[in-house]
Amino acid sequence: MIVLMEIAVLIFDNVNALDVAGPCEVLSKIPGTIIKYVSKETGPKLTDIGIKFTADYTLERIKEPEILLVPGGHGIESVADDSSVLNWINQKHNTSTWTASVCTGAVLLGMAGILKGLDATTHWMRLPSLNDFGAKPQKKRVVIDGKVITSAGVSAGIDMALYLTKLIAGETTAKAIQLALEYDPAPPFNAGSPDKAPKEILQLVMKKAAQRL
Repeated sequence: MIVLMEIAVLIFDNVNALDVAGPCEVLSKIPGTIIKYVSKETGPKLTDIGIKFTADYTLERIKEPEILLVPGGHGIESVADDSSVLNWINQKHNTSTWTASVCTGAVLLGMAGILKGLDATTHWMRLPSLNDFGAKPQKKRVVIDGKVITSAGVSAGIDMALYLTKLIAGETTAKAIQLALEYDPAPPFNAGSPDKAPKEILQLVMKKAAQRL
């Protein structure tokens, strides 16, 4: 008999698609896991790139998931004003085995009161804001502090999920999933962090970000 491990993934309009799809691609390969996409209201949620993820579960229907996964994206701004969502995150964290975030999903964890006193990371543009929640910002792709696992911007969610897989199912399973997905990053440019990117590229990205605000 296979014991199911429930993974609750919070989704919302304008969520970052890769924040959800990357980790779930990894975690769905762990034997016995079941992923449930949850939102305040069921139905399709439009992501940042125009595709839709469907929430089949309302907040109330998710009881005690073993894993809570909170992605990020520009949509967190609307969710951050909803106390029912933040309270739900806090409540599910209280009973979870692992609580994880991708990118600016860490901001929601902070707003839910989960990061106080913990080492944590998020997208480099929002990293200093973690101080506002009593967290200790770390310039790393993945940070594990107790049962809370935070990851940096977007693509780091895949790394986080592989770390989480190791903790749940062991290193052999994690490596097998990595190989099956051929996750062997070799980016064409050495510009994937503000420390590595040329100054003019950093300024361009910062300018575009400011225009969105």
